[in-house]
Amino acid sequence: MGKNEREENGFDPENHNQEEEEKKQLKEEEHSVERIFENQEVPSWRKQLTVRAFVVSFVLSILFSIIVMKLNLTTGIIPSLNVSAGLLGFFFVKTWTKLLHKSGLLRQPFTRQENTVIQTCVVASSGIAFSGGFGTYLFAMSERIAKQSTDTLDFKKLSLGWIIGFLFIVSFLGLFSVVPLRKIMIIDFKLTYPSGTATAHLINSFHTPQGAKLAKKQVRELGKFFTFSFLWGFFQWFYTAGENCGFASFPSLGLKAFDNEFYFDFSATYVGVGMICPYIINISVLLGGIISWGLMWPLIEDRKGDWYPADLGPGSFSGIQGYKVFIAIAMILGDGLYNFLKVLSRTFLGLFHQLRYKDVSSEPPVADHSSDVSSQSQLSYDDRRRTQLFLKDQIPIMFAVGGYVAIAAISMATLPHIFHQLKWYYILVIYIFAPTLAFCNAYGCGLTDWSLASTYGKLAIFTIGAWAGAAHGGVLAGLAACGVMMNIVSTASDLMQDFKTGYLTLASPRSMFVSQIIGTAMGCVISPCVFWLFYKAFDDLGQPGSQYPAPYAVVYRSMVLLAVKGFSSLPKNCLLLCYVFFGAAILINLIKDLVGKKWGRFIPLPMAMAIPFYIGSYFAIDMCLGSLILFVWEKINKAKADALAPAVASGLICGEGIWTLPASILALAGVKPPICMKFLSRGNNAKVDAFLGS
Repeated sequence: MGKNEREENGFDPENHNQEEEEKKQLKEEEHSVERIFENQEVPSWRKQLTVRAFVVSFVLSILFSIIVMKLNLTTGIIPSLNVSAGLLGFFFVKTWTKLLHKSGLLRQPFTRQENTVIQTCVVASSGIAFSGGFGTYLFAMSERIAKQSTDTLDFKKLSLGWIIGFLFIVSFLGLFSVVPLRKIMIIDFKLTYPSGTATAHLINSFHTPQGAKLAKKQVRELGKFFTFSFLWGFFQWFYTAGENCGFASFPSLGLKAFDNEFYFDFSATYVGVGMICPYIINISVLLGGIISWGLMWPLIEDRKGDWYPADLGPGSFSGIQGYKVFIAIAMILGDGLYNFLKVLSRTFLGLFHQLRYKDVSSEPPVADHSSDVSSQSQLSYDDRRRTQLFLKDQIPIMFAVGGYVAIAAISMATLPHIFHQLKWYYILVIYIFAPTLAFCNAYGCGLTDWSLASTYGKLAIFTIGAWAGAAHGGVLAGLAACGVMMNIVSTASDLMQDFKTGYLTLASPRSMFVSQIIGTAMGCVISPCVFWLFYKAFDDLGQPGSQYPAPYAVVYRSMVLLAVKGFSSLPKNCLLLCYVFFGAAILINLIKDLVGKKWGRFIPLPMAMAIPFYIGSYFAIDMCLGSLILFVWEKINKAKADALAPAVASGLICGEGIWTLPASILALAGVKPPICMKFLSRGNNAKVDAFLGS
């Protein structure tokens, strides 16, 4: 059918295309977020940085640093707290502005940009509690952890002063390393950064009338379960006057299961963590506990006297403890290596496609301005508005480069004074490669939402530890190098996540950058102080079987000992088992990717399976209970569960987490709980039976 025939039959292609375009625009306007805020003025970047925002950020930073520290020192599993930070930031400032509005003193309304500044500052600050290494590389340097390993000489006495100084030196470099790439990552490559995008949608919804009502309900639920969790922690404290006392030592699944670390320890925190973590993570942790404590360790212990000397204590690395730690390390390294190569390959493949697409799109001999106009016209209203404001407040490239060089020079001059084993040329090599690794981590995080900061840290452990060697303090050099690398790549990916959140909420990149710097500075002081409170309050901190075993500290020290000394100290067949589980971790990940998302979501995660290999499965029971609660809730009312479950979980985590602060203060003051509620052990049962029989 020709053009004239179509027009005679009443079909005009030009009018049809115009109608389709109009329908498309109407549909976009219906779903447009920025149309809702069209009449609201976007404050300048300086006005987004308010005093009240940083006061609230400081209070929330203390709260979240305590929570992250507790999780760090117990299991090392830390869920994303971005939603909680955004929600609590909204609640506190909204309450503040309401009171000021009623008294007639309100000068500046609370905007979503200010909400984003608070969330950025809090996450940056509490992030130092993780990247600062208080449960990993930094605590692994201490004498407490050294006494548990085969090398008891290479340790550094912990001091609050040098810890704060170290963090101030190494925590800011990552921020300057990726600032010049923000336009490429966010606008050109259009990376999703799922956590940053989800946080932005949450903040945007809070500041609409309907979203504000939902936020009130969420805050009410969070407050309710926060109170319950806090009071439950207080109640449990009364019954913990001695060792192995209280509800946390109740053999809920039987004495045999209790001996093999299978019991419910009544922790509201890990029930909440289980509600936030995906089902597959919780199942993976439980499966890892069953394989290790249910099968492997009992079988290996039966070979005592053959595989390792029978007279060794349970904490010796030449005995059963060596199998627990090094097999867990093998799985962690196998999983980390696979995902490192996977993300790296996706990064380079993505870059190749981006650059190729850019080259192809620039081939037609059309004037540059017309192509720019056409590309802008193809963008939705939201994208045009966001891009315009995102590019408005530039951060000069020379400022970023100059900042990186200046901080690197200061680091090379000062770090060898804190760690004399860490030579200036080790630091120089790290800083030469750091921007590339920071970019890879930030790009990979944008694709997968997975930060591999700890994997890059382990890379530094093996590289610098082996380079330095045992004779030249390779243990402390490797651990310190791990800290330098982890802080760079972790803060780089965090900043890019925040830029994505700011892009979607129209917050200025400058306000995001300043908020990240202020939050990082807060974290460099708050996190060491919180750790010091734990360190002084609990004499058994870092000991196996204690309330805060800090399992990853032993794992990181064991890694650096492997790098420095090799495999000669491992017990019989331990290396063979390490190879098997290293290969199994890679194979499981490969199968998971090959079968696709439909079936891959049912395959466990080796990294999560490895955690209970060393510390036991008690927390896995808590987390699976959290999953079960969420599963039943979703079956009863999915909409309500989706809306309120994150708030309920955050309340459970925050309440018991905050109780650790007064509990630590009471311990420092020498105030002990009044009652020791001790449940009968297998040994005590035998004594009772003997007494009754006589």
